[in-house]
Amino acid sequence: MTGLTVVLLLVVLATAVASGARRWSLPAPSLLVIAGLVVGLMPWVPEVRLPPQVISVLVLPPLLYASAGEISVRDLRTVWRPVSGLVFGLVVVSALAVGYIAAAITPLTAATALILGSALASTDPVAVTALGRRLSLPPRVQALVQAESLFNDATSLVLYKVAVVTAVTGSAISVSGTALQFLVLAGGGALVGAAVAAVVTLIRRRTDDPMLETVIALVTPYASYVIAEESHTSGVTAVIVSGVVLGSSGHKLSNASIRLQIHAVYDTVTFLLESVVFALIGLELPWVVRHLAADEHGWPLWVPVIAFTLLAIRLLWIFPLSALIHHRHRIGDNPLSWRVPAVLSWAGTRGVMPLAAALSIPLVTHTGAPLPHRALILTLTTGTVALTLVFQGFTLAPVVRRSGIAVEPEHTAREEARTRRQIARAALAELEQLGDVEELADLGAAAQAALKQARRHLEARIHQVEDAHYSDPDARPADAYREIRRTLIAIEAAELQHLYEANKISNATRRRIQHELDLEEASLRPRD
Repeated sequence: MTGLTVVLLLVVLATAVASGARRWSLPAPSLLVIAGLVVGLMPWVPEVRLPPQVISVLVLPPLLYASAGEISVRDLRTVWRPVSGLVFGLVVVSALAVGYIAAAITPLTAATALILGSALASTDPVAVTALGRRLSLPPRVQALVQAESLFNDATSLVLYKVAVVTAVTGSAISVSGTALQFLVLAGGGALVGAAVAAVVTLIRRRTDDPMLETVIALVTPYASYVIAEESHTSGVTAVIVSGVVLGSSGHKLSNASIRLQIHAVYDTVTFLLESVVFALIGLELPWVVRHLAADEHGWPLWVPVIAFTLLAIRLLWIFPLSALIHHRHRIGDNPLSWRVPAVLSWAGTRGVMPLAAALSIPLVTHTGAPLPHRALILTLTTGTVALTLVFQGFTLAPVVRRSGIAVEPEHTAREEARTRRQIARAALAELEQLGDVEELADLGAAAQAALKQARRHLEARIHQVEDAHYSDPDARPADAYREIRRTLIAIEAAELQHLYEANKISNATRRRIQHELDLEEASLRPRD
């Protein structure tokens, strides 16, 4: 059996496992890691070696872009203070703590242990987003978890590059040089991402070809990543910034049909890539273990210690940070709660980003000698990633339930119903003014019939009647009705955006109802 055959079979297996996980409401990343591990342990399965470019260039950009598109600029503004403490302070402390523990209990040198620590220091946006989709977290907590996982990569990437240079060249670490490198990588990557988003915005506003817009959406993350990396800045940061900017303005760049097509294509791409990449994490572990030296076989004991260190440091950082924020912004006599810090701490899983970093570790030093313990670093990284995905992945939902902070389905349903009623009332108010519109005058009696039909439709929606179809579509004045409904949908979409910008509804509610409006608008296209 060839490696290509194994990969193709893995795609089929990963898709089946991910589909089953969704059906049974289980954490797909955790199940996929286990499935990949089981496949990798089978004796007839050949070794599948992953070139670093497969993860960092081919797989990572679209997954990061999709994750970034799910968080809004408004939500980022509300959580930037605690996120800053996690992005900078927690990442540095985690890297140093893991490096110190690894140097103490493993054969790794101080420099190579710091490589391990910096690779594992940041939470992973792909894993966090994939696990978070199953949980009904409050909007602020969801924004905190996602924003931290998206923006802590720049800090860990700088530490990782400094650690690699130190290990390869034997040079000392310079604090000022590290700070300068962070500014170049993170700041330059942000500028590249913003520039790519601006160019893509200009192009998409002048394009109405569904196929071309879909291709542009697929190419955007790769363009952001490649341009940033070729400019010696952070490709990861560039992809994230372009994803956040375009994700927040995407509803203004194209019509309903194109948005639906882009979402469908991206949902398919991210589903396949996520399914395969988490299965590959499990598949990679048996291969890297086979290449360990004689003094490196203590990894089954070292991996849990490193994973526990990461979790302990996270708990010790987040709880005091939460107490400090609570003290500075306390309203009344509200007591400090353990619930949000506990969930935020437990949601810090590792995933694709650490694996991509570990795979890109140089093979040799500047003298041409093999980099010591490279296989051990890759083993410990992969093992820690797999352990956190399985352990924290399967226990995150019980922790959320135990905390009691999960948003009840009834709450979400009430918010959506309230939003639908309000945007329908805005459209109904506009409808009262359409009777004398000159564009409808040419349609004569058909226009009046269509106005009555549209009014009945909106009134029924206000009263939350589920069936919105009240007559045979072939029997109604189709041209007038389509024109009126398009006008009203535009009013509803504008009102929906207004409610969101006024902070009266969550981003999830806005996205869900906008999708429903897009579906209805797309259904109004004339039949061929």
